[in-house]
Amino acid sequence: MSTESSPGRHEPKDQTHAVEDLDHHECWRLLRSVSVGRLAVWVDDHPDIFPINYKVDHGTLVFRTAEGTKLQAATGGTPVALEADGINADTGVAWSVVIKGQAAPVQNPQEVMDTVGLLLFPWQAGKKEHFVRITPETVTGRRFKVVPPQTWWTPLDDATRSGLE
Repeated sequence: MSTESSPGRHEPKDQTHAVEDLDHHECWRLLRSVSVGRLAVWVDDHPDIFPINYKVDHGTLVFRTAEGTKLQAATGGTPVALEADGINADTGVAWSVVIKGQAAPVQNPQEVMDTVGLLLFPWQAGKKEHFVRITPETVTGRRFKVVPPQTWWTPLDDATRSGLE
């Protein structure tokens, strides 16, 4: 497999397609700018992902949920991950932030009252009386320019067409 450019392909010769690693403060700023992420948990013998609404609260993330698989898996002692992302439609610049850490139910009465004050409203109807706090062990993020599909490269780009004809 060749890593050289194929004829007619436009490979970036500058840093316009570089990935920028985001610092801790920028990651948190971006997490505050959206309210939906994907929570990755371990369920029985497999990973699972759930969309959640969340709020940033003093260096942690808080979400509400009902009884069920998501709550049990998130608070069962196995580390969790959350990814949130966004894109600026005007500039085509996208970002992604991943938090990895532990989730625990919010149980202390004062903490529950403080968490209610976050005005965290799930999108889905139903009784969502459990608050869960994710305390991160790592926070990482990236920012990058979304490139047009014709600049993508796949291993098939270097394959000869004669085998397919």
